[in-house]
Amino acid sequence: MLTTVSIRDAVLDSAKEVFETMVFMALEDAGEDGAVTDEAAVLGSITFKGDLEGCLGVCCSPTCARTIAANMLGMDNSESLGENETNDAIGEIANMVMGAVKSRIQQDAGAIEVSIPTVVQGRELRTNLGDKANRVTVRANIEEEYTAVFSLLYRETTRRE
Repeated sequence: MLTTVSIRDAVLDSAKEVFETMVFMALEDAGEDGAVTDEAAVLGSITFKGDLEGCLGVCCSPTCARTIAANMLGMDNSESLGENETNDAIGEIANMVMGAVKSRIQQDAGAIEVSIPTVVQGRELRTNLGDKANRVTVRANIEEEYTAVFSLLYRETTRRE
């Protein structure tokens, strides 16, 4: 049975796995104390539908996003990255984290289809899921230098027995 706690654990474990294997950066749960800056943010999101529908978002500062992109690409200097490369990397992070979440919850959640990721400048993930939507938020410290926020908005579309 899916619960908010089990989904939160799936998001955190998935993000840790992706960051360790693909970004080569340590990611730890920041709890409620994760600092979020007021500067503009890069938001990567990916939607999903099926027995569970919703959206996963990954939000971080532009500096953090460039560092993530540089690590994914094996580059020493993140300053030489353009906006397109940085956005592609954050979109791929959203895609990989959602793929890992899907594999962790699919047995309890049923069939889930995942879209392609989208990257925008912004800070908050909003959808038209309505009042029955649930939100799971994981604040994470990356290399004790950056903070990212992973948000999963979801609702069940069919009654599971």
